[in-house]
Amino acid sequence: MALSRRSSSRIAAAVAGIALLVGVLGASPAEARSPRPCTPGAPGAGDAYFPGYGNGGYDVRHYDLDISYDPATDRLDGRASITARATQDLCSLNLDLVGLEVRDIEVGHRQATWARSGQELTVTPSRPLRAGQRFEVDVTYGGVPVEFALPGFDIRTGFMTTPDGVTVAGQPEVAAAWFPVNDHPIDKASYSFDVTVPNAYEVVANGVLRNRHERRGWTSWRWEAREPMASYLATIDIGFWDVDRDRIGRVSVYDAVDSAITGGLRAEIDSSLARQGEVLDLLSDAFGPYPFNTVGAIVDNQDDLFFALETQTRPVYSKFFWLDSQGNPANGDFVVVHELAHQWFGDDVALARWQDIWLNEGFATYAEWLWEEHEGRGTPQEIFQATYDAIPANDPFWAVEIGDPGVDLLFDNAVYVRGAMTLQALRQAVGDDAFWRIIRGWAATKSGGNATTEEFIAFAEQVSGQQLDDLFTTWLFTPTKPSLTGQAAAATALSAPAGASAADWWPRAQAQHERGRF
Repeated sequence: MALSRRSSSRIAAAVAGIALLVGVLGASPAEARSPRPCTPGAPGAGDAYFPGYGNGGYDVRHYDLDISYDPATDRLDGRASITARATQDLCSLNLDLVGLEVRDIEVGHRQATWARSGQELTVTPSRPLRAGQRFEVDVTYGGVPVEFALPGFDIRTGFMTTPDGVTVAGQPEVAAAWFPVNDHPIDKASYSFDVTVPNAYEVVANGVLRNRHERRGWTSWRWEAREPMASYLATIDIGFWDVDRDRIGRVSVYDAVDSAITGGLRAEIDSSLARQGEVLDLLSDAFGPYPFNTVGAIVDNQDDLFFALETQTRPVYSKFFWLDSQGNPANGDFVVVHELAHQWFGDDVALARWQDIWLNEGFATYAEWLWEEHEGRGTPQEIFQATYDAIPANDPFWAVEIGDPGVDLLFDNAVYVRGAMTLQALRQAVGDDAFWRIIRGWAATKSGGNATTEEFIAFAEQVSGQQLDDLFTTWLFTPTKPSLTGQAAAATALSAPAGASAADWWPRAQAQHERGRF
């Protein structure tokens, strides 16, 4: 059928009017009813070493953890309130949780559904979350927490039961054993801990103790850690503690030593902790102001705790750092220096990915070298040279690419020591003035955030005005013993080891690491 020219004009005008109306009012009614598209959050943070750790699609701002724990049964019951912001339109999001039973989940105070697969807890809210939206996830859960093993070592980590309570420490994985979490350092958050235990027990955690109250045979302890913190650095430690409170300038001190530690061992531990102010003065001069408002220590009597960890503001220490190889009390100042240095490098400036662990451990080991100089036992350059001379070219130490060591060698001794050697090589290359501007500027620029090796190299080049690719390639990514040539060789020739103290550093470092080093 054909239409007349006049009818066609009227129809065309009507169609144009409808098109104009749709353009003004938006989509058609059918289109308006279509839901805005959303996607699931990623079940990992994108870390090549640990693809399942962490999650994508949101950024946690705060964890409020309300936990009860009974040492008699090892049972933990908790409620985690997680405040976060969506970074994409989310149909669902993932949390990391290992072992514990989930009883209920709400998102935005509305009932949510969930599913479990290994470490992944997938939460589907009753309505999608929009990009930029702040929201709260409340998870009620409970059970007996599991433990983990440190990569490359046959030692226990995580939520570790002890004869008189619990010690919580480990890396790279620990948090998922005792609360639902975005378990990767890239997503730092503040924390509140309400931990309820039988009256006889005491609780120590990160941050500041706000209050405690007793009710019907149980005591609740509230700790608050307001500065952003990577999840593996969160700790609650339950037991019987001798507590020492003090102040170092503006910084409050809270030290907790297991009351079962006595005698000469206790005297050595107390001596080292008494020097925390001196250590902070030295490190503040080197790195810039201490980044937190509190500091302290947790020293447990546990016989199978073989490491120390830089749990933020309050490191956890094994007692074995104050015992020599024969089991006699010995000076352990070096481990306090190491863990307090981590408060700058590892905690305040955290990893963006686990392969860059040398940025934590190399800096903390270099702090030990600064302490050796402070104590008159050798300069960093003397220790560098003594270490270099002590390790033959065919030693496996030189085969570790510390800028990308792999999971099994994540905590290898080379990551620590060659990491410190890298910093000394940088110091020799750029000179003292530029070196300390790099170190202090790095700590200040990255404060509260995360960092990568590439960012550190770029920052060092920017501050020094030098091209440093060859230096960092040699020290971080070349699996052979570097040749000391040019400026570095001249510097070391003028700096022979200062007797037995500097020359003995490498054997001592080996022994410390073999016993289970930080």
